[in-house]
Amino acid sequence: MENMKRRTFLKTSLVGSVAAIFANSLQARISTPREMEGPFYPIRPQKEQDADLTQVAGKTGLAQGEIIEVFGQVLDQDLNPVEDVTIDLWQANSFGRYHHPHDTNEAPLDENFQAWAILQSGKEGRYKFKTIIPGAYPISTSRQRTPHIHFKISKKGYESLLTQMYFPNQVLNAQDNLFKRKSAEQQAMMTAKTTTKSNKYQYNIILDKL
Repeated sequence: MENMKRRTFLKTSLVGSVAAIFANSLQARISTPREMEGPFYPIRPQKEQDADLTQVAGKTGLAQGEIIEVFGQVLDQDLNPVEDVTIDLWQANSFGRYHHPHDTNEAPLDENFQAWAILQSGKEGRYKFKTIIPGAYPISTSRQRTPHIHFKISKKGYESLLTQMYFPNQVLNAQDNLFKRKSAEQQAMMTAKTTTKSNKYQYNIILDKL
């Protein structure tokens, strides 16, 4: 009788442990992975923070580089849309330089590139913005960071999220130290998806509830 109780206890414990592991793996799978903010979060005053980064008010030129549209949804862990989320995003220009006083990269600035935007997710948690594919930038004499866009996402009742969106089919992805640290599953979640239109990328964001 005692042995039977012991076997029952061990079986129950094992099932509970497996369930916990499965739950944790599911949680990790559906939550957008976090990433560092980086040194170039915008600090210069900028009146214009709209969803079109390819033009600057008062200037007639367009940002240099390949113009793209990024769109997606903000979702919770149950994959329900989350509306009215603040999406703060910034990136390097097509030459790989940030519009930031501490960026000593010798690549040129692009005065027609907005470089930074603050958006709100709308109906069904949807958002979109127009920008250019950022250039890679040097972090040493022999290494470059792969093209990416920074996201800082927040809403009351949810954990704030800092992350970076990567681009598919970028050769530098395989050499980028931050990207390489992620699991294959995390890399997939942080990489925008291509669409039938070559200049459009889909990037969904999943937030953790508090």
